[in-house]
Amino acid sequence: MTKFSGLLLLGCSALALAGCGADDIASPGAGSVVVNNDNTSTTPTPTPTSSLVEAADSCPSFNATGGLTDDGTIEDASGNSWRVCTLPSLVDASSVLSSVSGVIYRLNGRVDVGCDGGPTAPTSASPYATSTSACTAAGTTSLSADTNVTLTIDPGVVIYGENTSDPAWLAVNRGNKIMADGTASRPIVFTSRQNVIGTATDASQGQWGGVVLLGRGVTTDCSSTAGTSPCQRETEGAATPARFGGSDNTDSSGSMSYVQIRYSGYALSADAELQSLTAGAIGTGTNLEYIQSVNSSDDGAEFFGGAVNLKHYIAVNADDDSLDTDTGVQGNYQYLLLLQRASDGDAFFEIDSNGNETSTPRQKSNYANFTAIQSGSNPQNSDAANILVRGNSDVNFINGVIYTPNNECIRVNGSGTTPATFNAYSVVMTCGDTGPFLGTGTYTASDAEAMFTAGSNNNSAFTSTLASTFVNGSNESGVTAYANITSISSYFDAVSYIGAVNGSSDTWYQGWTCDNATADFGSDSACTALPNT
Repeated sequence: MTKFSGLLLLGCSALALAGCGADDIASPGAGSVVVNNDNTSTTPTPTPTSSLVEAADSCPSFNATGGLTDDGTIEDASGNSWRVCTLPSLVDASSVLSSVSGVIYRLNGRVDVGCDGGPTAPTSASPYATSTSACTAAGTTSLSADTNVTLTIDPGVVIYGENTSDPAWLAVNRGNKIMADGTASRPIVFTSRQNVIGTATDASQGQWGGVVLLGRGVTTDCSSTAGTSPCQRETEGAATPARFGGSDNTDSSGSMSYVQIRYSGYALSADAELQSLTAGAIGTGTNLEYIQSVNSSDDGAEFFGGAVNLKHYIAVNADDDSLDTDTGVQGNYQYLLLLQRASDGDAFFEIDSNGNETSTPRQKSNYANFTAIQSGSNPQNSDAANILVRGNSDVNFINGVIYTPNNECIRVNGSGTTPATFNAYSVVMTCGDTGPFLGTGTYTASDAEAMFTAGSNNNSAFTSTLASTFVNGSNESGVTAYANITSISSYFDAVSYIGAVNGSSDTWYQGWTCDNATADFGSDSACTALPNT
């Protein structure tokens, strides 16, 4: 089986040729008998069945105006080929990207799911002038109701972004949804063209934009162009409006689970890049779990405002922060693997509200059962430590393992009268350089240390015994987990261990992920290849 064979989801073997359709690949000589001139009977040598992917004859149906564009075929160096089916710039009707053998989907520039419906759902009595450029270009300007478009993506689908005249990214606008739910054996993969043709490497990044969810939750740090009642913001760096914010922290942008987002983070403008996953003011109605970010040129994921619940998140090789939370977000995050390249990347967590310490709501984020690894020294770390807590934020760290033996662990920064705070419960740290703690602004290193030691069962001079990079060893397993975790958030599971992975029998990260040089998840697919499931 080649590394690409997993895309033959509808393929047939040579032993079941009777069930093969027109697009299946069969071996014409399999099972034949060769008779020699001397009439001696010999055992036939079957011709091997090809396992190469063969491009489908056409693109499947798609409800949005214009449907999918057939852009020919794409091939990798091994001879696998796919029919390229390009999404329209505007998905204006609920549509499905089906899992079809020999079909791959393409984002050519920005693709909008529905039209932005504003901070509250528009009505005929209170219409909303949408700012989504693809909608206005299509003649839709005033909305009297949400466009209410849902983009459904089937398990096993691969979508790649290709930057042509515009950077490729997917924007799920307010009042619309994405339903991208893969399975443990058939994840959904968002990636780059380079990954498809086989030229992406472990060092590749920033090859397309990423996935952006835009909701109606509460945010701070309003953008003047988007108005301030309620507070709204623009997606960082977007050339045309991509707005988020409102007053509903229960809003739903849909669901994403068992999803990989690879080689993303394209710079939309100077110092403004998309992440693998960017979430602007999404609400608790949005389901997020089992998401892997691979080689983002910015953050693995960034959450601006809203209310977020997320479980089973993996960030590998983020060039900036593994997980960034901003502008008043109310967040609960459990089972986190934050794995940085040695001597590269920035912080595991960057937690702030842009220093606007009087804005409300204050950010309140809870991070539970996390394992964060940075094995090398990191002089490029602009946050000056592997965790930065600053601005208008209050944070709880619970059941955590931090391994960064050549860097400072936690920096707290404040500049106003209501600066950031944090609490720690059953958190162990292996730190280096000048020590575990830093304080800047109105804080000192002693202030940061005092916050850490005021919690319960913490250790800032821990001897790590992590196995297989991120799996709890004997010392981690010997730490008592925080017993009252559900009192911090009812969203959290009450567990009896610290860290993200409770020993060798805990394998929640396997099967739906891809492997690279930084972390081997025991999956069957390298991140430089397409899935083989």
